[in-house]
Amino acid sequence: MANPDWARDVARTLLEGPLPRRWAHVQGVARQARSLAPLLGDEAGLVESAAWLHDIGYSPALAVTGFHPLDGARYLRDVEHADAVLCGLVAYHSCALHEAEDRGLAAQLTEEFQSASPFLADALTYCDMTTTPDGHPVAVEDRLSEIQARYGDGHLVTRFIQRSSSHLIGAVRTIQHAQARVR
Repeated sequence: MANPDWARDVARTLLEGPLPRRWAHVQGVARQARSLAPLLGDEAGLVESAAWLHDIGYSPALAVTGFHPLDGARYLRDVEHADAVLCGLVAYHSCALHEAEDRGLAAQLTEEFQSASPFLADALTYCDMTTTPDGHPVAVEDRLSEIQARYGDGHLVTRFIQRSSSHLIGAVRTIQHAQARVR
């Protein structure tokens, strides 16, 4: 389905030079994904690939709509000819549909991409929401607070995080509980 080495190379090309802090975050998210391999089994490579690629839409080379999940997924589909499931994971990562609604892009997102299984989506959300912008592990509550502080009161992203926080935390808890059962 997906090749993590290929995904890493695509992400590096798009993020390392223009967005080094975003590149550091992506590397940390991919480390989190690798830690889930015992839990994910055959899907581990897919989730790790999505972890590498989830933020490529921030790349200035790809920004079209300004909504990174959609821009990144379109690039993967149209340029890289990536698997539809991988594109869906990137398109919908970390409750992106809620933010798409706030941006008036929900129809485009849902018409163009299928969401992945809830468990795989939760796994990617776990990886993203437990990694700081600098690539270090963090508690989900601290990550959500950091995002809100970075964007500030009244910003669309802050409103999205506030609206989605219970789902984001729930996704992280789902994966943490599943990890505890595997150990």
